Amino acid sequence: MRKELPYSLTALGRERLPPSISLPTGEFRFVKLFKHDFFAVTALYEGPGGKVVLKVGRKADFLGLPCGWMGRILARHEADAYRRLRDLDTVPRFLGMWGRHGFAHAYVEGHPMRKGEHVPDDFFSRLRNAVNAIHRRRMAYVDLEKPQNVIVGDDGRPYLIDFQISWHLPKRYGGTLWPATYVLKRLQDADRYHIGKLQRRTRPDQLTPEQLASTYRTPWYINVHRWLTRPAMLFRRRTLQRLDPKRRAGERGALP
Repeated sequence: MRKELPYSLTALGRERLPPSISLPTGEFRFVKLFKHDFFAVTALYEGPGGKVVLKVGRKADFLGLPCGWMGRILARHEADAYRRLRDLDTVPRFLGMWGRHGFAHAYVEGHPMRKGEHVPDDFFSRLRNAVNAIHRRRMAYVDLEKPQNVIVGDDGRPYLIDFQISWHLPKRYGGTLWPATYVLKRLQDADRYHIGKLQRRTRPDQLTPEQLASTYRTPWYINVHRWLTRPAMLFRRRTLQRLDPKRRAGERGALP
C-alpha cells in the first residue's frame, strides 16, 4: 500500500482545484491533473475554446510558515516569460492570469519527450532555433535537463513548457551589468549543453563523434551548481523516497 504525500508537501494543501474556471477566452471545465508537487499544481481544462493548461503556484503554508508569497512570485515570473515569448511558435500561447497565484496557457497536443525516443530529423534543429531565440531576448531557459519539459507535438515539432525557473533580469534591476551578464551567459551555455544531452539520448545518430564526446564532459559551472545544491537534493530525495518509494509515473513527490 503506497503512502500518500502529506498535505504540507503539496502546493494547495487541503484545497482542491475548481471544477471549472473562467478565462478571457471563455469557460473551461476540469479534465485531469497533470502534476501536483510542493511548488505548483498543473491541470488540463477544456471548453468550447479548446484545451488549456492551468498552473497554480503554492498557496498552502508549510510548517506554520506562510508560503503564498512564493506562489505569487513564481506565477508572475513564469507568466512574464510566456508573455515575452508569445510570438514564438515553439512556446504555448499565454492566456492570462487566474487569480493571484495562477495563469493559463494553451495546451499542445503531444507528449513529453522520452529517453530513447526517435524524434523527427529536424526536431533538434527546431529546438536549438527556439532556444537561440530565447537567448536573444537576454533570457535562459535553465531547466532543459528534464526531458519532460520538452513536448514532442503530434505535428513532430518541439514545444517548451515550464518556465518556472527561467532566467530574465530586467535592465532596471541590473540585468545588463556584471555579474548578471556573466550568470546569464553561463546559464545559456548550460541550455546548449543540455540540448546536446537530450540529443544524445534520443538521436545520437545525428551527432559527430566529437559532438557526442562533448555531451559527456560536464561543464565546471554545472558541477559547481550540483555541489552547492547536493545537500538539499539528497535531503529531498531521501524524504520523498520514504513517502513515494515506488516512484510512480513522473517525478517522485508529484501527484499524477
